[in-house]
Amino acid sequence: MDELTQIAQAIGQDRILTGQDAAPYCKDWTGAYVSTPLAVLRPVNTQEVSAILKIANETGTAVVPASGRTGLTGATLAQDALLLSVERLNTISDINTEARTATVGAGVILSHLHDAAEAHDLIFPLTLGARGSAMIGGLLSTNAGGSNVVRYGSTRGLCLGLEVVMADGRIMNLMNALHKDNSGLDLRNLIIGAEGTLGIITAAVLSLRPKPQAYATAMVAVPSLPVALQLLHQLQSETGGGVEAFEYMPRSYIDHHRKFFPDMSAPFDQNYDINIMIEVAATTRADALPDEDGSIPVVSKLEGVLGQMLENGTVLDAVIAQNETQRREIWKRREDAGEVAFFGGVFVNTDIALPLDKIAAFEAAVTPRIKDIDPGAHEVLVAHLGDGNIHHTSYVSRNDPKIMDAMVEAVEDVVQELGGSFSAEHGIGVSKLATMKRRKDPVALDAMRAIKAALDPKGILNPGKVIPAAD
Repeated sequence: MDELTQIAQAIGQDRILTGQDAAPYCKDWTGAYVSTPLAVLRPVNTQEVSAILKIANETGTAVVPASGRTGLTGATLAQDALLLSVERLNTISDINTEARTATVGAGVILSHLHDAAEAHDLIFPLTLGARGSAMIGGLLSTNAGGSNVVRYGSTRGLCLGLEVVMADGRIMNLMNALHKDNSGLDLRNLIIGAEGTLGIITAAVLSLRPKPQAYATAMVAVPSLPVALQLLHQLQSETGGGVEAFEYMPRSYIDHHRKFFPDMSAPFDQNYDINIMIEVAATTRADALPDEDGSIPVVSKLEGVLGQMLENGTVLDAVIAQNETQRREIWKRREDAGEVAFFGGVFVNTDIALPLDKIAAFEAAVTPRIKDIDPGAHEVLVAHLGDGNIHHTSYVSRNDPKIMDAMVEAVEDVVQELGGSFSAEHGIGVSKLATMKRRKDPVALDAMRAIKAALDPKGILNPGKVIPAAD
């Protein structure tokens, strides 16, 4: 009996898609990674995931977990493997307002969790452009970051508990809502970010936060990135750490964005080289309730800091959103970054992290190296400046793999020289395997291989992803 027949007997034929029915699952959002899985499996509960993995482990069949398939690194490529979609594990089983937690299935779409939390005047603070399709399982598996890391941290910091199905089908129950649990190795954080190579996440307990009562959102032009960091630090001091987003959009990004979204207005009446999107949130009534003149205190604080810096010339221009429509327009400019990067021509895309004070040095160092490789290339970057995460894209003059590989290595060289990381929030998948082999500490790679071999000795879980093979 082959594995699909056994799986059909265990969970039902209606959970299995093949042929044309499976076609929508054969590529990811980018369209760059296309594969033909043996079948697409859509279990409806953890027990069915367990049954699938028991059979796959016994037969030595590869299993690739998938969520919303909004990743950028090819982590859901499933050639000749079983693609296990968690989309039906989509129940929000509990919103605990006293503990401020949400218990959710791995298939819950991020925007649905946002809506469920908001109904209780709470938020799940992770946010990103793909929130309408990205699912909790994938966000945890890649330790997604998003735009609010500067205040709330990445997905790992927002997860309290996990339910994980191991390679042999056993269910590991780490589903507690504890903020402190020092009982041995931190298996939860080992699974988060492993991209399904150590186990398949089926459910999670997530931390919720108070819903901000008011926002102050602005576009600001400054003369240099060091001045931008001064602005960030001053705002953090003035607002008690209330900065939720601090996003860098240089002129190259603004120009590229307007090319693809011509109906969007420019952020300012004139062009500036360094444009910063700022959002400060107020969670206290004192900062959110209107004063006698109708002004909102958190907005007044932002206006005060910006006004002072405009007077001394350290801020060149500023536009503060006066209503929710203007706020959403400012956010849209930043959240369009995926479309701007991926549909602008032949490109090399990198996702890097640097110390906050090294971003200007990165820009100065990387451009001449890119031009040395391809004089006709041009760069576009956008950055989560508050946490040092840069998305750097080089559009090449011709589709030459040697040129593109050389550009990746050039970026890696600069990042390594500046003490950064070649992967910030998108994960490794298959696209960064070569970089992992070149740049990751070899002892760390050996440790990763040992952990993989211990938890998945037959190598069935998302094989060929994240951890490069040993020589």
